[in-house]
Amino acid sequence: MQGYHQPQRNTGEMLKQAFLGRNVLSRLILINTIIFLIVNVISLFTYLFAAGPMAESGLTLSIIGRYLALPSSFEALATKPWSIITYMFLQEDFMHILFNLIMLYFGGLLFVEYLGEKRLLWTYLAGGITGALFFLAAFNFFPVFEPIKESSAALGASASVLAIIISVATYVPDYKVHLLFFGRVKLKYLAIIFVVIDILSIQSGNPGGHIAHLGGAFWGFLYALLLKNGTDIYHFLNFSGLSPIKKNRFSTENRSNKRPYSDDEYNAIKKKSQAKIDEILDKISKSGYSSLTKEEKELLFKTSKKN
Repeated sequence: MQGYHQPQRNTGEMLKQAFLGRNVLSRLILINTIIFLIVNVISLFTYLFAAGPMAESGLTLSIIGRYLALPSSFEALATKPWSIITYMFLQEDFMHILFNLIMLYFGGLLFVEYLGEKRLLWTYLAGGITGALFFLAAFNFFPVFEPIKESSAALGASASVLAIIISVATYVPDYKVHLLFFGRVKLKYLAIIFVVIDILSIQSGNPGGHIAHLGGAFWGFLYALLLKNGTDIYHFLNFSGLSPIKKNRFSTENRSNKRPYSDDEYNAIKKKSQAKIDEILDKISKSGYSSLTKEEKELLFKTSKKN
């Protein structure tokens, strides 16, 4: 499955679409950005007006961050249970939020293309929650974290973002993306690299963050795997506004009277289906992949999976 090319846009248009678009992806990016700005502006004022000892205390979390970040101990979590949600929207470092938003934007575009906006929102939230559960379980189970359990906390959208990327990589594993210096790479290989890096990085620093990332990746893989097999967890849980993804599989049964198609009927339908595929391919050659409708893209994807 070849990757499609987005229409060429200048930087201003891309930023406007990313931050001000009327869609779930833009809202997620905007929320993360607003919280980042609020946290850093308040941190600046508290730093400037603090007495000498406080300004030199070297606290790793801001005042707001201490209320929004996810603590690693269950006792601290009981005093601020909202942090299991708020932590996934909190970034205090510029490079941290920049990397997360870039990955969220491009991964989110691809996710929406195949799985839809509402599934993007629920995957972001469910991936973040699963990452939080992995983080809490690790810090309260493994003895190595006992000395730092009371002082550790998780923050950042990385688990949610990884859930989105792993979901779409599991759903369309052979989709190819262009990477600088590496050329075209299949999503499944990119996903494997992300997971391996997190596993190998647990001992090298920020173990809680990497464990949370793995939780998000686990959710993304599990959700997409079940979805490909016909089970949409979000629909099963009755989340509003979600409809099952249509499976346009060719059947040999005549639905009008429930009898098998004759050879002539089967060949006629197969010929008609092939004509539709040829029409789509001709449209791609003339106007590019992005000119296809959602239904045409789904039909082309289903056909490529059967071949």
